[in-house]
Formats: sequence, C-alpha cells, structure tokens
Amino acid sequence: MTSRSNSPFKTVIEMQKILNIWILAIAFCFSCSDEESIAQSPADRRWDFNNLEGWQYAHQDNNPDNQCEISDGILKIWTRAGSVDRKKVRTELNYTTGRYTWRTFISEMGVGDQASIGSWIYHDDQHEIDFEVGYGKATVRTELGAAEDDLVAYMTTQANPFKSVPVLIKSGWHLFEIDLTEKGGNYFVQWLIDGKVVSSVQQTYGPDFKFSLFCSVENLTFIGDTPASKDNYGLFDYVEYTYHE
Repeated sequence: MTSRSNSPFKTVIEMQKILNIWILAIAFCFSCSDEESIAQSPADRRWDFNNLEGWQYAHQDNNPDNQCEISDGILKIWTRAGSVDRKKVRTELNYTTGRYTWRTFISEMGVGDQASIGSWIYHDDQHEIDFEVGYGKATVRTELGAAEDDLVAYMTTQANPFKSVPVLIKSGWHLFEIDLTEKGGNYFVQWLIDGKVVSSVQQTYGPDFKFSLFCSVENLTFIGDTPASKDNYGLFDYVEYTYHE
C-alpha cells in the first residue's frame, strides 16, 4: 500500500504552508520596521491646556501646594508674596531640533519683585534655554531705559556657552519661541518674541541632548531687587512643538 505521506497532494500542502510562513515573517518584519520608524520620528505636538495630560509637576520648593489651575483652556501658575515658591510643570516627552512655542500672558509685577514667568526648555542645569520675564533689577532697567510699565525679558542659555540677553516687554499676551536648528552637528538657537528674532547663539552640543518643555512662575532673586510684594502669576494659553531639521 502506498504511504499517504509521500503523496504529491500532501507535498503541495506542506510547501504552501512553508510559503505562507515566509510571507507572514516578511510582513511582520516590514510591520516592525514601519512601527519602529513611526515611533522614532518626531511628531508635532500642541497642548491647549484643557487638562494637564502629557505634563507633570516639577516644583522646586518645599511648599506642598501646586498653585496651578486650569480654566477655559488656560493654565494659571502663581507664587505667593514674600515666599520662595518655584512652581512649574513640564512635558513628559523630550524633543530636539524644532520650533518650541508658548502663548503666555505676562502679568504686571510688583515694583522690584523677585518673580519670574518662564517659558523654557531643559535637559539639565548645563543644557537649558530660557525665556524668563520679570520686573528686572534697577541697574538693568536703567541700562535698558525702562518705562514705569516695562518689564524685562531675559533670553538665556545656562552654559555651552552661557549667554543672557535682556530686552524690555509690556504686560499682556505674547508668543515666545525657541527655534533649534542643527549647524555643524550642534544646536543653533534663536529666540523670537511675537514673531521677531531677538537673540541667537551657537551651542557646543547637539541633538544627543533632548529637552522637556516647561511653564513656570518662580520667585527668583536674579530678576528683581526685593522679595515679591504680591502674589504674581502667569497664564499659558497653549504650548506647541513643531519638528524641523
């Protein structure tokens, strides 16, 4: 009697099974490759502050109160008069080259108040790029020719190299943008206020260093002459990251 295991019909079926397995394996590899490329590709993001999804608290003080609230799509952060409050939130994800944008309301500060409204990106203390807005020290205000209703916006890289440029700004809504491009393998930074380039610097490091986006209000000594005389606050309408090389 002829064995069924040697029949041409069964051989065809076995060959078809092997072919199907190879097809599935190849499809799986392409699928994994596509998923990996999607996961690694930077994605544009916009946060409209209907909630704090994608953000986390990053306060740097001993005050247990968050002092952050959301109303009608606006994030409010504030500090208390006479305190050393440092209230801030940051994105859970990190980014490299691209345009970082904040639509921020700068409130009127008390005269001489050591308080700052911040829109900035951070990797560590040596790799940090900022907008910090406050009343400003009297010496700086005099150098800039500040009017009574002017505030001072500092644009700073903390190191590599350090650079800090102050300019005058009025209270109200403003667009603050930090633009990172890559030149010679390192970041080239431009600061823009309301669409106008105000300062720039070439950094000595590049995309190996990724940044979280921060919104903050902090009572900081460098930006005024006396402890905050009142509660100060900043409002954040939205924050946006747009990828480009």
